This record gives sequence, structure tokens and C-alpha cells, in this order.
Amino acid sequence: MRILVDTDIIIDALTGREPFRESAEQIVLLAANQIADMYITASSATDIYYLVRKHLHNMEQSKNTMSKLYQLFGILDVTAKDCQDALVSDVKDYEDAVISCCAKRNQMDNIVTRNISDYEKSRVKALLPDELIKLVSQNAE
Repeated sequence: MRILVDTDIIIDALTGREPFRESAEQIVLLAANQIADMYITASSATDIYYLVRKHLHNMEQSKNTMSKLYQLFGILDVTAKDCQDALVSDVKDYEDAVISCCAKRNQMDNIVTRNISDYEKSRVKALLPDELIKLVSQNAE
């Protein structure tokens, strides 16, 4: 199973943001235990670094956190075509449209996000973290 993880899930896990922390941490554990192939986009990586550094107030700790993240999650490039296709996508939010286009091009099975309504028209099905956890546990049985 190939899953593109939206920025909000990673930030929830890394910053302990409640009430989303527990399910976000479970998503990270799925990646750590190699139960599913998990990815982030290169554009999400820059956003994640910015928000983690803001949270930690420490550049070296932030870089260390990102290094560990890169050991767990693959990084997908965002192409010019993804950006252009996102402009005409049925997904209304541009940033989410870019993620959707990148997910489609890279043949992801799902996108996991808290903002599921933003992906209603995505060509790759979006799941809430708890939905993905349930799906993965059903597939493991």
C-alpha cells in the first residue's frame, strides 16, 4: 500500500498537536514498522521544516527531526506538470490540488489527511488517519 501523507498529519505527530496527536503518531508508526509505504512531497518537506523549527526554536534539532523523518518517509518530487494540472483540478484548494496531482502521478493508493473535505474531488481517495489505520489493520488480518 502506497500512501501520501499530508503535511497536517506529520505536524500533528511532530508537535504533539491535540486532539490529533495519537492518530498521527499511529500513522508514523505504520511507516516506521514498514506496514505501508509512506511518502510526503518535497513541497511538504519545506513546510514541515518551517513549522518544526518554529515549534522547537532550534535549527539543529529541526534538522535532526527532518533527517529522522526522511528515514521513515519517501519524498516525492513535485513537478511543473503537477503544478499546472492543479490549476485546472476539481480540487478547490491549490496546495491540496498539487498534492492530489502528485499522488495520482506517483500511483498512490490513498492520501491521508485531516482535511478530507478538501480532497472530495481528488483523483486519489483521501482517508482520515483513523480510516487508514482501520484499513491497514483489516488488510493485515
